[in-house]
Parts: sequence; structure tokens; C-alpha cells
Amino acid sequence: MSDLLWQPAKDRIENANVTRFRRWVNDKHGLNLQSFTALYDWSVDDIEAFWPAIIEYTGLKAESWGERILIDGDKMPGAQFFPDARLNFAENLLVRDDDSDALVFWGEDKVKSRMSWAELNIAVSKFSQALRAEGVVKGDRVCGYMPNMSETVVAMLATATIGATWSSASPDFGVQGVVDRFGQIEPVIMITVDGYHYNGKQHDIREKVRDVVDRIDSLKKVVIVPYAFDGTNTTGIRGGISYDDFVAPFRTETIVFEQVAFNHPLYVMFSSGTTGKPKCIVHGTGGTLLKQVSEHVLHCDVAPGDRVFYFTTCGWMMWNWLMAGLAAGATLLLYDGSPFYPNGNILFDYADAERMTLFGTSAKYIDALAKADLKPRETHDLSSVRAMTSTGSPLAPESFDYVYRDIKNDIHLASISGGTDILGCFVLASPVLPVKRGVIQTRALGVAVDVFDDDGQPVRNEKGELVCTKPFPSMPVGFWNDPDGSRYHSAYFDKFENIWCHGDYVELDDEGGMVIYGRSDATLNPGGVRIGTAEIYRQVEMLPEIQESIVIGQEWDNDVRVILFVVLRENNVLDTALIDKIKKQIRANCTPRHVPAKVIAVADIPRTKSGKITELAVRDVVHGRPVKNQEALANPTALELFSNLGELKS
Repeated sequence: MSDLLWQPAKDRIENANVTRFRRWVNDKHGLNLQSFTALYDWSVDDIEAFWPAIIEYTGLKAESWGERILIDGDKMPGAQFFPDARLNFAENLLVRDDDSDALVFWGEDKVKSRMSWAELNIAVSKFSQALRAEGVVKGDRVCGYMPNMSETVVAMLATATIGATWSSASPDFGVQGVVDRFGQIEPVIMITVDGYHYNGKQHDIREKVRDVVDRIDSLKKVVIVPYAFDGTNTTGIRGGISYDDFVAPFRTETIVFEQVAFNHPLYVMFSSGTTGKPKCIVHGTGGTLLKQVSEHVLHCDVAPGDRVFYFTTCGWMMWNWLMAGLAAGATLLLYDGSPFYPNGNILFDYADAERMTLFGTSAKYIDALAKADLKPRETHDLSSVRAMTSTGSPLAPESFDYVYRDIKNDIHLASISGGTDILGCFVLASPVLPVKRGVIQTRALGVAVDVFDDDGQPVRNEKGELVCTKPFPSMPVGFWNDPDGSRYHSAYFDKFENIWCHGDYVELDDEGGMVIYGRSDATLNPGGVRIGTAEIYRQVEMLPEIQESIVIGQEWDNDVRVILFVVLRENNVLDTALIDKIKKQIRANCTPRHVPAKVIAVADIPRTKSGKITELAVRDVVHGRPVKNQEALANPTALELFSNLGELKS
């Protein structure tokens, strides 16, 4: 089988945004860049020319970008892009004010709506005024416990107009999961829904909302969107008010865009390590804007009039990424619910009905389509779909084959990867390069991606750590409640001094293509959703039957599945009833993604001499890999309990 699956046509290459940009750069800087590879090399060799070029070429707005482009550029962390800039994120997304579609929303087959650019501007104006009337000011936090729907976009944009900071979670999160996230950042306003649709069923979350609000004292107002039920029924929810009542007192006025610093906090994202509550990653206004716009315009070839879709929840960074499609003048196609309800075809129905141009999804979704033996190529037109992006976990070579065989043979299939940590990608698409089976096409423009071996030396055509050797604008501003920056530094910069180490196990070929083999740290990643083990431990160890637990991700079926090992208290047995109880506890207080595929009883758990359990060591044993540094373990013989377990072979 040939590795080459798709080659862009000559006219497509000639008319691609990135080709136009390359020629513009040549004219602007007196260069002679003749290929995408040459453009990439220039973009990382001269980052102080590349990022201003993005601003100028895409027409991004600011009160001032300032004279200085980069200070302390030799420091990671510590480098600062555009330290004198003053801008507003929402002003750069509300780029149109006409009657064409800005947002289209499908809530499974139950709800359909659309909002024009003019209507979006009006809605943002009113919501922004309502927030200001509640006393929301620059630097305050506003959160969304929301589906991926139009009102969520409005609330985020309104928050950004003020210079307040937005954070979101999806409504399938349990109470503890929401409180662990939002409770840390002390939001003043929360927008939520009465319930949501999934797999044809209504799920009422009003009781969960009451519990969340009761446990977050900082909340002054809770705005409730009627979605799954007829009325909002705010009874018993402290500060509860319906969405319509919240904005009703306000007329349409010109939006006031508060100008903020380049690194002013725009988003707080959540990503967990192996201990404690989820880490709160703070992302800046300017860095997020520049990175995401460069990806939409240059890597995904998004242009005004395009119709961009990503299957995502508001608890995944791809929702934040999708939002930047507005800055390119594109229509956003939003979807909430099961991607397989009622018959597996709804996202392809959506693609045809709304003339989707970019179809974004996860590797797991594509794999599930293949296993269901669905053949959209035979049942749908899909002529409008130019590109399909896949992220969340590595896209298996067989999934590449499936897309070209059973979805569409003339499509730009782009496996992409980056993450919550940078609100963008390290490696992603290029509309002017060929697609090869199982290989991510290219590194991100302006991002000096490399692969290091354990000694910190660059390697090609062999596995190693994904690193970034120069600063880029969308590096986090920092972590919340990390005044000395120690947690931030330890997350990315401890392994190699002054080098970002991302924690992905990868291989980079001579042509700049990359294969990702999975996470190299202990963070779980089922279906591409990053999960901290501490969130699971917290729930499991509340149960009286459980003495202790350890959880790992097992590589399985081109993805990762969560495996939970438990040490039982005396006189307890791990039977079906207890397994169900454990899973119910996790599902109710975290999310369905946290629920383990297998629960297995063990007699002991390996730990270091300082008493810390060792997930990485257990994971290595399960996968038949040698365990390094066994001398650091207090009870190394416990590793034998995890070797060659029959339960993990099916």
C-alpha cells in the first residue's frame, strides 16, 4: 500500500492562503522562499519577523502593537511578545456585521438555530452591558457550564469585550469536577443551562447547578439558558436568572472593547497532573489570538465565507480553538450531543445541510465510524468538505485508509496535535503538502518544534520527546495561584533547561512529518481528553471498601483506556456490585471519560521511598517495558503484581 494518500491539486496550492502569505513575505522582506518548508524554516529562524507578519497579513486589530516585538527571547519561561501592545480579543473576532451566518447550532435532532453576524453583535452588546451592570470588570472571571451552543459563544465574547477572563466546562461534568475547576478561580458570574440532550435523552442538570453554586461563594449571578426543558426553573439556585431576563433591560449599543495588555488573562484552561486538583492554566489575550489565527488561516486555509465545524465540548480546548474561526470571517457550525444519534450519520447530515468546509473531529470518532462500517461516501454528497482535521489522540494509519476509502477520496485529511497547554498545535496541517498514511504533515509555523533523546540531543527518524526550543506567543502566562512560577516551570521546563518539553513520545522524519506514539508522562488521555489521575483517586478513595488505588492509561485499540487498580479494605471483595459502585461514583462526580474500562484488585501498590505511588512504573510493567530507577522504590516487588494480567488482554 502506498504511503501517499492525497496530493493537493496545483490550483489549490496556488490559491492557498499560505502560498499567498509566502509570496507576500518574499515581497515584504526581500526573500526568496520557494516552498512551505522554506517558509517554516524562516518562521522559526526569525520569529521576530514572523509574528508581526501574521498581524499585518491577517489585519489583526489593536489600539497599539507597541514598538517592541520580543523581550527576554532567550528565556523559557520568561520571554514576552509585544510587551507594550493594547488590544481586545473579541474585537478581532467580531469582524463582520452583516446578515450572513455567523453561528449555526444543532442540538442533536432536537434544536436547530442560526445567528447572523448582525445578530451576534447585538447579542454580545446586550450581554456585555448586562455583565457590566453586575459589576464585572477587567480581570474578573466569568465561567460557562455549558453545551457548545450559540449562547456560549455570546457569553465568551461579551466577557472578552470587558477584559474579563473566561473559563468553561461541559454539562456532563459532575459537581466535584466543576467545583474543583471553577472553585479555584472564583468566578463572579456563571452561565449554564437547565439540561442538555444526549443520545436522544434529556438530562436535567439543575440540581447539579444548585450544588455547584452552593459551593462557590464568589458567584453573584447564575444566568440560565432554557435548552432541554421548557422553562429555566431557577428556584433554589442562588442568584439564578434566565438568559432572556438577564439581557432584557438593555438596548443595542456600540460595543465597548476594553483594551488590555498582550498577556492579559483571556482564558483559564484546566489540565491535571497526577496530584492535587486540576491545574489552572492561564492563557493571554494576544498570544491566543496570534497562534489560533495563524492556524486557521495558514494551516487550515480558512477564509471568509468558509463554514468551520469541530466536534467538541466546552470542556476541551478545541472549543476555544474553534472560536478563532470568526477572526477569519468564517461561519462556525456548533453541535451538541452524541455524534452517533440517531443512526450514526448526523454529523455528515450537518455537513451537507450547512455546506461545511472544514470538518474537525477526533481520532476516536473516525475509528468508531470505521468499526460501525459506515460509508458516508455512499450516503452523502460532502462536496463542500475540503478538509477533515483529527486530534485528541494519534490517528491510526488504518483510519487514514478509512477516510479516503469510505468518506471522501479528494479531501485534505490532517492529523493535528498540540493541546490545552498552548491553546493550539505543535504539529498540524498544510494545505499545500501531500498527506501520507499515519503521518502528521508538518510542524506549526513560528514554533521551533524538535525531538530530543533522553540526553537532550536532537534526533530524526527515531522516537523521543517532543520539545520546543524557542518561545512562541501562546505559551501560558502562567498557572493560577502559582506566584513564584514553580508549578509552571516544573510542568514544562524541568526535563531540559530553557526548553519546553511537552510530554509526547514522537518521531520526526527528514521531511518534517511527525508520528505521535502517545503521552510520555502519567496523564491519562482517553479519546484525547486529558485526565488527571488525582481526580479519580479522590472519588474512589471516598468509598469505604477501598483502601488505596492507582490508575494508568493502557494503550489499546489505537487509543488509551483507563485502568483502575484497587487495594481493598479487609473483608471486601471486588465483585460486580462494587465495580458498578466505583464506576457510578466516578461518573457522578467527574465525567464519563473518567470511568475506567477495567477495575482490578491488587494486593499492593508500588511507591517511592518518600511514599508517592508510581503510575509510570505500573504503566511500563503493564506494557511490558523495563522500569527505570527501581532502586527509588520502597517496595519494588509490588511491580510483579501488574505483570501479564489476563484481564488486560481483552
